[in-house]
Amino acid sequence: MNALTHVSPNASPDVPADSSWTGAADLAAGRGAVGIGLAVVALLVVGLLIGLFASGSRRVRRGDSPRPRPEEQPRRPEGGPVHEVRERREPDEMPRDGERLGPHDLHGGSSGSRTGTSQERPRWDGKGRI
Repeated sequence: MNALTHVSPNASPDVPADSSWTGAADLAAGRGAVGIGLAVVALLVVGLLIGLFASGSRRVRRGDSPRPRPEEQPRRPEGGPVHEVRERREPDEMPRDGERLGPHDLHGGSSGSRTGTSQERPRWDGKGRI
């Protein structure tokens, strides 16, 4: 008898020993084991990812500076709260001497304007003009 042939104790002599349904059953059993194995591997990967995330968040929390104590909190200035200043601004004119200027050549640093000569608010004349 062949080593690959499976003989059932209830097999009748006129039915071949390895019929198609037993081969299909063996194949299905093998696929089920592979499916269970893949599910176990997937659960292990998910557990590993969750563990890495938890340990990473703990490491980040340890590296953060502690919360400021009450005496380290910001205080209001002595003169009271700082208020908004409203003023009319005029742009600085660019020098027209023909030389190329870089940002470091402009006076006033990053400020491209100055306090205007008139501080009155412009009013529209109703025709879309100031």
